[in-house]
Amino acid sequence: MTGTNWAGNLTYGASALLEPASVDELCEIVAAAPRARALGTRHSFNRIADTTGVQISTAALPALVEIDPAAREVTVSSGLRYGELVEELDRAGWALHNLASLPHISVAGAIATGTHGSGDHNGSLASSVAGLELVTADGSLLTVRRGDPDFAGTVVSLGCLGVVTQVTLDIVPTFQVRQDVYQGVSWESIADHLDAITASAYSVSMFTDWGDAGAGQAWLKSRADVTPPADFFGAAPATRQLHPLPDESAEFTTQQLGAPGAWWDRLPHFRLGFTPSNGEELQTEYLVPRFHALAAIDAVRSLGPVIRPHLFVSELRTIAADELWLSPSHDVDCLAIHFTWRMHVPEVTALLPALDDALAPFAGRPHWGKVFESDRERLTAAYPRIADFRALAERLDPNGKFRNGQVDDWIFD
Repeated sequence: MTGTNWAGNLTYGASALLEPASVDELCEIVAAAPRARALGTRHSFNRIADTTGVQISTAALPALVEIDPAAREVTVSSGLRYGELVEELDRAGWALHNLASLPHISVAGAIATGTHGSGDHNGSLASSVAGLELVTADGSLLTVRRGDPDFAGTVVSLGCLGVVTQVTLDIVPTFQVRQDVYQGVSWESIADHLDAITASAYSVSMFTDWGDAGAGQAWLKSRADVTPPADFFGAAPATRQLHPLPDESAEFTTQQLGAPGAWWDRLPHFRLGFTPSNGEELQTEYLVPRFHALAAIDAVRSLGPVIRPHLFVSELRTIAADELWLSPSHDVDCLAIHFTWRMHVPEVTALLPALDDALAPFAGRPHWGKVFESDRERLTAAYPRIADFRALAERLDPNGKFRNGQVDDWIFD
C-alpha cells in the first residue's frame, strides 16, 4: 500500500513505493521490476500513476539545476518541483516561459501529462522541453533531444516509456509581471470579444460557475511594463485581492492589484509559500481547438444546471499549439475548459459521460491527469498520433512494464 493521491479520492494499489537515491539504483530497480510506474507529487486525479507493481519516486535523486546560458537551457532533476527551481533560475537572470496554477507540482509529472498554464502565445509546460533522460524497461538510460525522430512522442508520455531522470528546458531572460483582476465579464462580451479578451495580457484566466452572469472574474497577468485597460469589456477592476472562489480568503493567491513582481510569483494563481493541504476536490479539463471555443462554451453552458451543484469553479484559458503527440494542444491553439469539482465523487462520476458527449463534437481532448469518461474511439479521433505513440511504447517497453489498466483503456489493445 503506497497511500493516496493529493485529493484523497484514490488509494493506490501498488505493492510498494521506492525512492532510489541514485540513477544507478533507479536503473537496478526498473530492470528487476515486472511492473512499475513513476509517481510524482500525486496531483493526478485518476489512476494514471497507479500500478500492480512498484511505484517509483525520483524525488530523492540528487537535486540538479544546471544552467547553460549559451544554449538558453536548464537541465533539472525530474523529481524537482517547479517551486524548487524558479527562484534559482530567477537569481541567475533566467525564467521559464510559463507556469501552471500551482508551483508545487513536479517537473517530470507535469510534463508527462501535458499540464499547461495559460496564454495565447504560450505553449504548455511540455513545449519547453529540449531534452529528456529516462530509464527504459530493461534498466538502460535513453537520452532524447528535440529533433530526434522519437522526441515528439517521448515528452508527453503518460509514464508509459520509462522513468524520467532529468529534463532539459528552454529558458528565457527573467521578466516582471503584474496581475490585475476584473469582475463581471458577461457571456455576451465573451461571445463578441473572446479573441480580444484572451489577447489582452501575457496570460488570461476567466472564472465562472456557468450561471447566467458569465465569468465572475478575469485574471490578467501582463508584463510589468504593459498598462492594463481601464475598462475591460464592461468588467470593473477589482479593488481588493480576490480568490477564484468569491467567498474564499485570498491570503494565498499571488499578488494582484497591479503590483509588479517576479514571473514566478505572478504566473501561478497560488503563492509558492503556500503549501496545499490534501485537496477536498476533483478536477476535470478539456482542451478544444480555438475555432470551436464559443460553440464548446455554449455546449457546457447548456449543462449548467447539472454542473453547478457539484462545482467549486471553472476556469477558461488559452494555450498555444505544440508538436507533441499526446499533448492536449497538439498541432492546434486551444481553449482549456477546467472544472474544479466538490468532492461529490458519485455525482461527478455520473455526469462525466454527458460532459464528454457535449465536447466530443468539438474535438475536445481531456487532460490526462484529471477525471474524465471517454472511449477509445473518441480518444483516437482526438489524438491523431496515438497509434504512433502506441508503436513507440511497444518498441521501448515490449512487455508492458510501465502500463496499467488506465492507460490500457485509453491507448493499448
